[in-house]
Amino acid sequence: MRLIIDTDTAGDDAFSILLALKAPHVTLEAITICNGNVPFDQQAENALYTLEVAGAGGTVPLYKGCPRPMLRKPVDATEFFGADGMSDANFPKAKQRPEEGHAVEFLIDTIMSNPGEIEILAQAPLTNIATAYVKEPRIAENLKHLWVMGGLDNSLGNTTPASEFNFYVDPEAAKIVVNAGFDLTLSTWTLTMNSGVLPDDKLRVIEGMDTPLSRFFMAISEAPFKRTEMRYGRPLSTHPDSLTCACAIDHAVMLETADCLVDVETQGELTRAYSSICTPLTAEEAKIDFLWPAASANARVIRKADTNRFSDMLIAALAD
Repeated sequence: MRLIIDTDTAGDDAFSILLALKAPHVTLEAITICNGNVPFDQQAENALYTLEVAGAGGTVPLYKGCPRPMLRKPVDATEFFGADGMSDANFPKAKQRPEEGHAVEFLIDTIMSNPGEIEILAQAPLTNIATAYVKEPRIAENLKHLWVMGGLDNSLGNTTPASEFNFYVDPEAAKIVVNAGFDLTLSTWTLTMNSGVLPDDKLRVIEGMDTPLSRFFMAISEAPFKRTEMRYGRPLSTHPDSLTCACAIDHAVMLETADCLVDVETQGELTRAYSSICTPLTAEEAKIDFLWPAASANARVIRKADTNRFSDMLIAALAD
C-alpha cells in the first residue's frame, strides 16, 4: 500500500502516523500538512517529531500545504489539544526539515505520475485535497482511494451540534471533495464515538508498557483526557484519525459500511458544515419521497468498526 497522510498534526493525528509507519505492508510516501488543529507551522513540527520518535526521521518527506481554509477565517482546536497540539509537552524540534515544494503540487504530481497506485488518508480539513482537485480535476480518477476522517453520520457534532471539526474548519473544501468523484471512504465522528474510544483495559495496557512510544502516547494525551472529562464526565481516549488509518491499512477493522449519498451544507446559519448522509432511493421510492436526494451514492460510509482489533493494532504500534 502506497499511502500519503494529509494531516493537521495534533494528538491522535500522531498515532495515525505511527500506525502507518509500523505496518509492514504500508509505504508512507509523504506527509502533507493542512490548516486545522493548531498553528500551521507547529503542525509540521509535530509530524516531524513523531517521525523522529518513531525512528523514521529523514525517511518520509513532509510538505506544507494550505495554511488557511478556502473562504472562512482560520479555526483551531488549541483549547482541546494544548497550544502546541501535544498537550503542551514542548518537544524539541526534529532534525528533519520540511521539503521546499508545496503540498498541493506534490499531491498532483505524485497522483498523476502513479495512476491507480496512491491512496490518501485525509485526517485534516480538506483544503489541500480540494485545492489539488480544483487545480487538476483528473486526480479524482487517478487516485486509487481517498480515506477521509470527517463529518457526522446523523448524530451530534464535536464542534457545533451540527458539525464535526474537520468539515467545520473548511466546509467549502469538504463539499468540493465529496462531490469530486473520488473513490472515497468516509470515517465520521459518529463512528469515532461508537467504535473509536479506547476501552479502559486497553488504555491501562498502554500505561503499563513503558516504551518510548507508549510514553509519547500518554504525554500527548494529557490535554484531551482533561477536556473529555470536562465534556463527558470522564476522561476518554478518542481516536478519529488512528481509527481511520486502521481501517485503511486493515480492511477487517471495518465491520459495517454503507454506500451513501454524502453532501455538505455551506450556507446554513445553524447547520454550516453539516454533513448530509443518506442511502440513495430506488426509483420507486423516489416517486413517494420526491424531495429526498435521488442521486447515486458517492461514498462508502463506515458505520461500525472493530474496537478491539483497532486497539490491539495501536498497542502493537506503541510496543517499540
